Amino acid sequence: MLIYIDMDDVLCDYTAAFHQAINLTPSIAFPQSQYGFYANLAPIIDAVESVNTLIKSEKFDPYILTAPSNRNPLSYTEKRVWIEKYFGIAFTEKLIICANKSLLKGDILIDDQLSGRGQDKFDGQLIHFGSTAYPNWKSIMNTLNTILARHNNK
Repeated sequence: MLIYIDMDDVLCDYTAAFHQAINLTPSIAFPQSQYGFYANLAPIIDAVESVNTLIKSEKFDPYILTAPSNRNPLSYTEKRVWIEKYFGIAFTEKLIICANKSLLKGDILIDDQLSGRGQDKFDGQLIHFGSTAYPNWKSIMNTLNTILARHNNK
């Protein structure tokens, strides 16, 4: 199963870092435009362990599918650096940076947004991370295992 996983607020805690930066330096309206913002984001609880489980699985083929920041051209590099830091150099080959997520074909997209970057037009199943149904990575992994079991029984 081909799975795309968003980065900001799915793998790494963009919102907390954004608010912390605004509080520390209110004169900078776009803290995500500052060098190091993306490279230093903290991982979401259980995200790294869950993605590592998917990477090791023979049943799932995970990719990172993230949109670039128009306010920080360094986001392209910093997101790549973040992926290497948490998943190793080999997994950086599975990083896709694309502003329109509907352009890619796959089985599942895990994203915290339902629209704005083509999520609503994605051809496969959209799993809304952070929603009531999927509040955390434990619920995502349970769902993926259920989908896989259903898929194997067909």
